This record gives sequence, structure tokens and C-alpha cells, in this order.
Amino acid sequence: MLTNYVYKLQPNVTQSHEMVRWIDMLRSHYNWCLNDRISQYNQKFIQGDYCDIRTKAEACPISCFVSKNGASGEPWKQDNQNTIVPMGEYCLLPYDLNNLPYSGKTPRRSVGDIQITALPVLKVARPWYAEIDSTVLQQNVKRLDTAYENFFNGNGFPKFKNRSNFTSFTYQVGFKVSGNKIYLPKLGWMRFYDSRPIPPGFVIKAATVRKRQDGWYISVRIEDKTVPDYVPLPLSEVNKVIGCDLGIVKLIHLSDGHQIDNPKFATNKKTRRILKVRQRRVSQKKKNSNNQKRASRAVGRLHKKIADKRQAYQWEIADAIVSRKVDAIGVEHLNIAGILRRCKVKIDDNTGRFLPNGQSRKKYLNRAISDASWNELILKIDYLAAKQGKIVVKINPKNSSIECRNCGYIDKASRDNEKFICSQCGHHEHADIGAAKTIRDRVIELIEYQKVHGDCVEPADKTAKRPKKRKEKSARSTLSKRVEPGNPKSKGENPETGIQEDIA
Repeated sequence: MLTNYVYKLQPNVTQSHEMVRWIDMLRSHYNWCLNDRISQYNQKFIQGDYCDIRTKAEACPISCFVSKNGASGEPWKQDNQNTIVPMGEYCLLPYDLNNLPYSGKTPRRSVGDIQITALPVLKVARPWYAEIDSTVLQQNVKRLDTAYENFFNGNGFPKFKNRSNFTSFTYQVGFKVSGNKIYLPKLGWMRFYDSRPIPPGFVIKAATVRKRQDGWYISVRIEDKTVPDYVPLPLSEVNKVIGCDLGIVKLIHLSDGHQIDNPKFATNKKTRRILKVRQRRVSQKKKNSNNQKRASRAVGRLHKKIADKRQAYQWEIADAIVSRKVDAIGVEHLNIAGILRRCKVKIDDNTGRFLPNGQSRKKYLNRAISDASWNELILKIDYLAAKQGKIVVKINPKNSSIECRNCGYIDKASRDNEKFICSQCGHHEHADIGAAKTIRDRVIELIEYQKVHGDCVEPADKTAKRPKKRKEKSARSTLSKRVEPGNPKSKGENPETGIQEDIA
């Protein structure tokens, strides 16, 4: 089992300056490697004769790279006889067709291996890079590999780093721990706050040093292979469920009627006033002066204090929710990025001028949602639930707060802020608590379907009856929507109730 422990470091002045210097050099190296891959891609794919970037066809292995990204350097491995060994289904013509050895190994290096192999050349050309530990440089290249892997899996393209978003480096081997001291290669021994003892039997696998507003921190990854990983509870064994509805006035509404307050750490009146005063001090100082840097650090420390308070509060309420006597927790599957997206621009057709689109009012809602940090809260609930053998089910919350729980009628006019009064049958209740109960019921329906059909995603008979009025989705929206592990993947019809519902 792998886990991470975070400690605060106490480096001396020399070590602190050296780590800042390392981060600057590693950031430059990261950006250079990214630019090298982009340049090689443009040369090999866009300008190649056998490459058609529009159809996304694989490149010819004789003329250019087969991989989706490349790097400058020698990509081919050679054996002792200096002949290129054929790889897989593709074979590059060797120097001697009559003498063709075959070792069964792939001779082509990956892009990360090419750039890691070039590190000794970098140290010769730039001697100051030799002062950085070799494993730190290697992990810097692997960090870029991870960014490309995430891009190929559907995330955004890797971006060039600046001082604000590149503040860490990782060791792979060579570190030692003795009491409240840790040894980092090329940096030496330094103290740290031993706030959390490492359990016996765990060994340190990696260590990441990170700079924050109030100092340096180290994240230690420890592993014990004798401790099994947490096994999630299957849906078919769930008996009791609780539903959670996220909000702004109250952070969470539970289906049992309990409500959890939202402290609004960053958007309350006192914090907004302090932030305004400190940011004004930064703007009034001379640009790039020591006074302006000192004022900027004060603003950064205030933001970190807010983030630490929010994180501590979220761990507290996540533990309170998971500790309830339930087997599953139903939460909303929200597209936070879509919610925070700016309103569409409205233009007058006659004059060509911009019309009010509600963005000036929506910005306050966006700030409140960002301050609530719904996604981070769900991640904490998921983490603690897995440790206790429970499961978190993400359900589509569409119309959950405007659907009458008595007659099932859906009408936006039925809701007035936190009040819900059905415009058809007159049923009334708290709107958010009713939404939490609806989410709970949808999880129960999902569990019942799993108990009937097992672990299948869709019904075995794909010709089963479906509602006649079914909204067709465009191919673009279907391709752009990603499904996270453990979330409902598709929809099917419950044969008992005839309701279209999510199926995990």
C-alpha cells in the first residue's frame, strides 16, 4: 500500500537559496524539453511526406517517428554488432540484409528515455546542471511524460511553466531519515517537523520538496507491500444509503435532514476587506521593489492561511459524513468547469454593441463556488470512504431540486430559493434536502438494478423498450464527455419501474 506523509522542512539559508536555484534551472529544463518535443512533432509529422495530421494516421516508421511525440537525439538502440534490431510489426532496414540478428527486444527508445539519455550531454554543455542530483533531473523529464500521458487520455495539452506553477522537485533514491532529520543528496541534512511518525514496516519510495508561501515542505511517499490496498464495497452489497446535495448557503444538505454550514473562508466580509487592503498595498509600491515583493508575500501567506482553514474544515466534515452508519454515499456528479464558465457574449444585431449577459452578477456566484471547493470535498469523502470500506456513487443531479417527490412533476416555478412548493399537487419541503433525498433514491434505484442484472453496464437485450421521446446527443458532445472511474457510464431502463436511470 502506498501513502504520502507531508512534513515542514527547516533548511538553513544556504540550502534554501540552493533549492530556489534548483527550481529555476529545472523549470528551464522542463520548458526546453517541452519545446523540443513540440518542434520535433512539427518537423516529423506536419512536414513529413507520409504523415497526414488531418486523418490522425500513424506515420511511416522509415521516414519519421511512430510515436505521437518525439525528441531530438538518437532514438534507436544498437546491439554489439552495430546493427539495428527489428521491432514488433515494423522493421527498419539494417545495414546488412543477409546478417540480420534478432534479439526480441524493442530497439527504439521512448521520448522520455531519449531526453534522459541526453542529460550527461546537458551537464557537459551546462556545468551548473551537474550540481543537481541525477534522479531529480530524471524525474523532471518523467514529469513531462506524465503530462503527455494525461493529454493523450483526454486532458489539456502540456503548458510551459512559470514561477507560479513550478515549485517542486522529486527525489527517487538516495535520501535518508534519522529522527527529525532527513538527508537529501546534493543538499545535505536538514531538520523537519516530525509531526507524524512513519509506521513501522513502511519504506520511503520517493520524496518531493515543494516551496509554499510560508516555507518549504516535503512529501514522503511510503510503501508497505504486506499491507493490502483498500477494496471498495460492491454495489450489490449496499444496504443503507445517504444522499448529499452541495450548496452555497449551506455547504452540504444530507438526506436525513442534517445541514452543514459553509464558513465562506475567502468570501466573508472580513476576509474580503483584508484582501482588498493588502492587494492595494501591493499596487501602491514601486514595481519590482523589495517593498512590493514583501507585500506580495503577505498576500500569499493570507491566501495559504485561507486554503489551510478550508482544507482542515473539509477533512472534518468529510469524516463526519463517512462516519455515519451507511454503506454508500450518493453525491452529485457536477461539471464544475462548466458551471464556472463565463456567460456567452450577446451582441446587438443592429448596432453591433455588446448587450448585458449577466456575467457581472455571475462572477459573485463563481467566487462562492470556488470558495466552497466542491470537487476537493468530494475527493476527500471518496478517500475516507474507501478507507472504511464504503463506496461513493456519483449521480447525475439533473432536475433533482425542481422535481416533486410526491407526484414527480418537474417545474422551475415550484422552487423559490430554499422553499419548494409543487405547482401541481402543493407538496412543500426544503428544496435542498428534497434534492438530497432524490439523489439517495436514484442511488437506491441503481443498486436495485445492479442486484437484478449483476455488474453489466447495459441490459443484455439491447432491443428493450425505451422512452419514445429521447433526446439525441451529438457526436461532438459524446466524444468530449469523459467518465471517471467508479461513475455511471451509461443509461438503461429499469424493467421493473420503466424509469430511465444511470447504470454504473
